[in-house]
Amino acid sequence: MNTDNITSSTVDLDKETGSGNRHLIGPYLKLTTLLAIAISLYAIYSNALSNTQEFYRNTTFLGGILVLGFILFPISKRYSTSRFNYWDYLFILLTLISYGYFYLTYTDLHVVRKSLPNTTDYVMAVVGIGVLFEAARRTTGYFIPGLSLFAIIYALFGQYFMGIFGHAGFSVERLLFRLFMTSEGIFGITLSTASTAIIVFILFGAFLSISGATALFNDLALSIAGQRRGGPAQVAVISSALTGSLSGSAVANVATTGTFTIPLMKNIGLSPRFAGAVEAAASTGGMIMPPIMGAAAFIMAGFLGLSYLTIVIAAIIPALLYYLALIIAIDLEAKKQGLQGISKENLPKIKAILKARGLLLLPLFIVIGTLLTGKTPIYAGFLGIISIIVASWITPDTSVRMTPKKIAAALHEAARGAIQVTIACAAIGVIICVVTMTGIGSTLAFNIVSLTNNTLWLILLVVMMVCIVLSMGLPSTALYIVVAVTVSPILIKAGVLPLAAHFFVFWFGALSNITPPVALASYTAASIARADPMETSWYALRLALPGFIIPFILVYNPALLIQGDDVNAISISYMILTALIGIYSLSIASANFWLQKTHWLERFFFAIAAILLIKPGVLTDLAGVILIIVAGVMHLWRNKSTRQWEHKGQP
Repeated sequence: MNTDNITSSTVDLDKETGSGNRHLIGPYLKLTTLLAIAISLYAIYSNALSNTQEFYRNTTFLGGILVLGFILFPISKRYSTSRFNYWDYLFILLTLISYGYFYLTYTDLHVVRKSLPNTTDYVMAVVGIGVLFEAARRTTGYFIPGLSLFAIIYALFGQYFMGIFGHAGFSVERLLFRLFMTSEGIFGITLSTASTAIIVFILFGAFLSISGATALFNDLALSIAGQRRGGPAQVAVISSALTGSLSGSAVANVATTGTFTIPLMKNIGLSPRFAGAVEAAASTGGMIMPPIMGAAAFIMAGFLGLSYLTIVIAAIIPALLYYLALIIAIDLEAKKQGLQGISKENLPKIKAILKARGLLLLPLFIVIGTLLTGKTPIYAGFLGIISIIVASWITPDTSVRMTPKKIAAALHEAARGAIQVTIACAAIGVIICVVTMTGIGSTLAFNIVSLTNNTLWLILLVVMMVCIVLSMGLPSTALYIVVAVTVSPILIKAGVLPLAAHFFVFWFGALSNITPPVALASYTAASIARADPMETSWYALRLALPGFIIPFILVYNPALLIQGDDVNAISISYMILTALIGIYSLSIASANFWLQKTHWLERFFFAIAAILLIKPGVLTDLAGVILIIVAGVMHLWRNKSTRQWEHKGQP
């Protein structure tokens, strides 16, 4: 097997996807490639071909991912990025010893010794937690291991914390047992989700990407929206929605689709900062776009005890509203700048595209159809992978065929893409365990609700800001877990429907990717567009501003999530209509333009109307519509007067 060719054929993903920042050569490269392929093959074997017990599957999968992480991510930038050093060897050795020890002694500990650990067990637990934290630091930064370490300190020394944060404290032995020797901590629900559904869909996305489906999405988006006003910008929205729904990573989405869409936008006259902002805002929406939602859909299903299909169906309307909001904002900006689309002659023909590679869309329909029949995500994901291979061989375009080399490349890419999400899921298991042991989540929720006098809109504003701050700089899966564990109980305590509460916190966690000062998606797009990162971030925030009201709408209108007692076609249609009116109104206010530049009073009326339309109710909806009508009449009258004046001024 030529591992060099396999490596070169994979997509160079961003750090957020776990691709690493070490460029290996020679035997190190071959070793890494073989290890990555082996991890993916084990994931397939343990999920599809065997009945592997959960602890053994999690231990083996996490151990392999940790070793791969230590290989690909150096201890610091000072060290060589082309070869290993003694620190890497040390941490790899400690990983194999600690995780291998518990793999071999797990049955003895819980069956023979009846869950009574000995000194060696405790030592190995300390080593295992230590290497996990170091891997998390290398792959995700300091925040997640720092927060997890603080959780351990809090659990051990709770008696020294003041007021509502105080608790009796736990012994070191009890904490280590819960964290590393049971399924409540590191080997809990989040790691189990990563080693099953998440890795399966990462594999599905990798196979789809290697087969050429990403290029197909770009061509389809270009043929559909390329001719429209500001067409390339709308192509970015559609392409990022399709690609992001699979990758689930805002930064990786920018890195893949942005290299194509940003130059297109600049070619029609959009400024570099605006082109970057469009791509950043569009790619961020991929995190909330089903079916994967940055892998949050799988973890959310586990947290809430709902089926994966329920989560996906609930996400459809909100995600479409977000992308409609972006399209409206882009259209207004294109009208404002007097931009045109791409000429029809320079666009790919949709018939030719579908004829050549249209069969690559078949796996998507197969996955969705399989889920609708009630099958598990794992079953649907594996069926999708098989269908990709089959579709690639019956597609007229022979260049997309999944040859053995391409299959190996997809396996390689999937394992690399799983590094960060798996390590983050394992490390955050520490936080979940401590929150459960101490009950701090319920305590905080009770006190915040009491301090705000159970005023829902005020609680929502506080939670929104907390979610954005907590999520800054975190990868997609990790940010959802952090806010779901720490913040969502506040909303649930305030009476918000649990599913709406989780969507609210995840949504604002995702929007941290375009919210200054730490806006990773905006910075990535700015680097491609060669624009100022901070200016690009503020433009992206302005473009996505209508999307900021959607989570509030979901809390007050759970019917949009297909949830609640009064869900029916009429109520859903009404909620969608009022949401669209509110989004369009806020888009006008944000762009400061409709048919022409808006007057400050018109802009104020449009903004207030959008806020009024968030909360359901005849009075608020009526007041919002009246304000829109008043602002619209004012604007139309001014526009007519301006045109008449310009007409009279013509020779």
